[in-house]
Amino acid sequence: MLLQYNRLGLCICGVPMSAFRPGLLPSLLVLALLPLLIGLGFWQLTRAEEKRELLGRHQAQRLAAPIGIDELERHPDPAYVRVQLHGRFDARHGLLLDNRIRGGQAGVEVLQPFYDQGSGLWLLLNRGWLPWPDRRIAPTFATPDTPLSLTAWVYVPLGAAFRLQQERPGNGWPRLVSVVEPDALWQQLGRAGLSYEVRLEPGPASFRVDWPVVAMSPDKHLGYAVQWFALAAALLGLFIYFGLHNARETRHESSHRPA
Repeated sequence: MLLQYNRLGLCICGVPMSAFRPGLLPSLLVLALLPLLIGLGFWQLTRAEEKRELLGRHQAQRLAAPIGIDELERHPDPAYVRVQLHGRFDARHGLLLDNRIRGGQAGVEVLQPFYDQGSGLWLLLNRGWLPWPDRRIAPTFATPDTPLSLTAWVYVPLGAAFRLQQERPGNGWPRLVSVVEPDALWQQLGRAGLSYEVRLEPGPASFRVDWPVVAMSPDKHLGYAVQWFALAAALLGLFIYFGLHNARETRHESSHRPA
C-alpha cells in the first residue's frame, strides 16, 4: 500500500512523513487524476476483451452453415448469422450509404430491397462498396433482374442503431444517406421487412464486400491500456519524487537558519 504505519508514525512507501512533503495542491491533483488514469486503463482492458469475444463470435458464425430467414427470426442472437436467400432485387428503390472509405478512397455502400421468396419478407441487402467517380455524380450500378440465390450475413451495429437521414426535398432513388434504419425504409415503402441490414458475401450481385468486423482491434485497446497505466505510474513517480525533494529542501533550509 502507498500509506502505512510503523514505529516512526505514518509512512508513504516506507518513507516517514517527515521525509515526504509533496504539498497540498500536488496531493489533491494526484488524488483526482490517479484513480481516473487507472480506471481508463482497466476500461481499455475491458474493451479489448469485448472485442476478442466479438471477433470470436463472428468467426464462429462465419464458419456455420447458412440458415433460412424463417429460422433466423427465431434465433436468439442474429448478429453475424449467415443466411441463404432466394428472390429478386427491387431495382427502383435503394440507398447509397455515404462516407465509406476503402484504401483511402471515398465511396458509398449500395443497399437495395431484396424480396426473399422463402419467407415472404423484404430484406435491406448491402451489396458492398463502390467508389465515388465524382462528388457531383452519384455512382452508377446495375441491378440483376432475374431471381438469384445468394448467401449473406446479418449485420447488427454496435451501440446506437442506424437512423434514416432526412432526405432533401425532391430526392429520387437511389437516395444518398449517411445512416440508415431498415424499419424506417419499410415504413416508407409500406412493406413487411427484416429489421436488420444484411450484407452480401462475395458472389453474384456483390461489389466490394471487405467490411471490418470492429473499428479498433483488441491489440489497440491493449496499447491504450498500457499508455494509461504508464501515465498513472509516471504521475505517482513524480509525486513521490517531488515529495522527497521538497522535504530535503525544507530540511536544508532549516539546517541553515540562524539560531
